[in-house]
Amino acid sequence: MTTTEPDAGGPGGSTDRPPYDRSVPRSARATRWEGAGLVLAALFTAAVSAAVFTVWLPHGSERYREFAAAEPCPVRAAEDGPLDCVRTLTFTVRSTEVDKVGRNDDQRVTLHRPPSWTEVVSLGLPRPPMERLRPGHRVTATVWRGDITSISWAGERQRTSEEPFDEPQALAAIGTFAGLLAALWLGFGAVRLLTPHRVEPFVWRGYGMPLFYTMLVGSVLAGAVALVLEWPWWLVPALVVPFVTYTAREFYRYRRKAPLLPEAPPGPPPAPPRG
Repeated sequence: MTTTEPDAGGPGGSTDRPPYDRSVPRSARATRWEGAGLVLAALFTAAVSAAVFTVWLPHGSERYREFAAAEPCPVRAAEDGPLDCVRTLTFTVRSTEVDKVGRNDDQRVTLHRPPSWTEVVSLGLPRPPMERLRPGHRVTATVWRGDITSISWAGERQRTSEEPFDEPQALAAIGTFAGLLAALWLGFGAVRLLTPHRVEPFVWRGYGMPLFYTMLVGSVLAGAVALVLEWPWWLVPALVVPFVTYTAREFYRYRRKAPLLPEAPPGPPPAPPRG
């Protein structure tokens, strides 16, 4: 009599894979290529995070302090040129353009001052009076270091995208999220490079996706709270990183201790009723 051994991965057989692994088998080469891509993505996001904390954040804070400390230019100051003092000049509107950004409007205004100074400024979300700007209107512009930082018209002042702002908490939230995302991609990529046949539970569904949204929501929420309450920017990573680390550990424990049960094998068809 010939006996048939049960399939190692089927009902009644044994398998080395955890019961929650129901993915389609992939070759080790494809898994390693995926891991290499994740490692490259991790390097990129880590570079973004480092740039935020070492370049953009200190540069933005220093530029804001210099702008806040700038004094009005003397009467005989040069009309043009990147001066450290603040000037108030009159410009004429040449054209206006409104771009749709999602549900919001981004207004760009082209300003001209004789003889040859023409500049396009972005107002972001324009206030009601600025929405009525038309070619030929004359506006008062605040100029610092050769950049138009704000314009005034009809009794309303609105800053442009060139005006320095003091919101390091927002930058800290971006840098924190980028750094945590780099750690996530690096961990997932390393597992796929080193153990391509055993990547569980480091998969997107059930582990990577919850962590991703935890990092995103945590960074945005911490940055917004710190900005509104005027907390120092370093509190953002100080709060988010331990919280995400704890969450990642708990997700991992949950995946290991409470795996999904394998699907029950199909049983024999029901016997027909006896008549």
